[in-house]
Amino acid sequence: MVMQEIIGDDRLSSLPDDILLNILDRLNVCNAARTSILSGRWRHLPAMISHLKIDVLDFLHEGKSIIPQIDIARINAAVVEATKSMLSRRGLNHNTIHSLDMDFFLKDDHMISIGHVVGHYMATHKVEKVEFTVMTERDDVHCNDDHLIGYGQQFRLFFDSCPVAFAGLTHLRLENPRFGELDISNVLIICKRLQLLRLFNCDSGSSTVLQVEHPQISELSIVDCSFERVELNSLPKLIRMTFEGWISFQDPLFIGDVPLLEALGLSDICLSCHKMVKLSKFLVATSLRNLKLGFECEKIWVQPECLTKRFAYVFRQLRFVYLDDIPEGYDLTWTLFVLEVASNLKDLYLTVWDHLCKMETDEEKRKVLSYSEEKGVEWEPSTSSFQHPNLATLIIFGFQSEGYMVRYVRRVMEAAINLQDVFLYGRMSCKKCLGIPRASSFPLTQRSQFVVGERITKGINSSALVHFQTGAIRADHVAKMAFP
Repeated sequence: MVMQEIIGDDRLSSLPDDILLNILDRLNVCNAARTSILSGRWRHLPAMISHLKIDVLDFLHEGKSIIPQIDIARINAAVVEATKSMLSRRGLNHNTIHSLDMDFFLKDDHMISIGHVVGHYMATHKVEKVEFTVMTERDDVHCNDDHLIGYGQQFRLFFDSCPVAFAGLTHLRLENPRFGELDISNVLIICKRLQLLRLFNCDSGSSTVLQVEHPQISELSIVDCSFERVELNSLPKLIRMTFEGWISFQDPLFIGDVPLLEALGLSDICLSCHKMVKLSKFLVATSLRNLKLGFECEKIWVQPECLTKRFAYVFRQLRFVYLDDIPEGYDLTWTLFVLEVASNLKDLYLTVWDHLCKMETDEEKRKVLSYSEEKGVEWEPSTSSFQHPNLATLIIFGFQSEGYMVRYVRRVMEAAINLQDVFLYGRMSCKKCLGIPRASSFPLTQRSQFVVGERITKGINSSALVHFQTGAIRADHVAKMAFP
């Protein structure tokens, strides 16, 4: 379609180079390379692209969703050839590459060839941003210990064979390797330009401490990794951090020198044996503005705390809080502690959802795995009449016109004296959940919305508008949900 549009519109060829290059920068490498055969006007342009995205999945045969073993080798080889082709066309006088983004599989010698090609180019040309997304042929669900060990060995071979490429790397995303004792330390030492590090389903084979110190990293994501403890000792440029699947360890997170940390996401399932987490314990030396806490539809693991000078100092800059996957049917009063301690908060988002297709619903398995049957938590404000001066927006995904939710919205509206809007959405769903019948009390008709609205606002001195959202989620709300 892209090629047809370019060929069918001769006026494009009369545009200046910078505009045409802006168009090519938005294409994947396959389509961008093909434009060179359109005419002499286009022949030189692919060699001047400043944003190169070379994704192994772009080389799949159209319509394929499952990748056979033989195809992994083929499309990895195609990445090597595409990288050589695109980089060899560029002379010393061509534009700086602003970003070189490579997605490929951790397999065979092709990954080393990719590293060598990129490293050789970086030795003679300026590349502002270099990204490696290193995938594995098996996803996390189908990885056993042998697979993790094998992926760890392949990554070490790749890393040791391509020191120049890794020395210039700015973004690294890894999945499913089992690291040796010094692997992460070596990555942090060699990758001096590293700005983003994402580890997914990684471990070290035993309970160990993951220590992260780096002068340049601004974004860190650790998802479903098995480390006993994560210590962020010195990350002076860290701005965004996401941890998922980490609460299950005792005292799992230490945050040291991270003065620029603005966005933090923490998420996991809390079991009966796990301790509650006090946020004030480890967020003192931050500049937190955006906070997401995820509960995976199970027990609330954050310990609501009362207002103290120290706690108010920790959250003095907080502007946005998203409490995600709160289990259904439990009192939401505890969430008000956020309002009490974060006086400058502007937006409060809540998702109340029993995500049945992901939850463990078998009663016997829940007992064996120590799932908690009491998922709620109690809390009372330090004063019954506290007021919040700055909250402008309350959004609830999964609102039901049940008494506990109506009372909660009323309480927020009473406390937030300058509240402007309350947006209420129905229960969230996914394609799998659509096949599971669920009763809903979300008001769909204008009449029922009027009745529920009256229940919410009756006797409250608030100018906030209550919106019942029955269509698609608003784009600005979706943008904030995609945290951080």
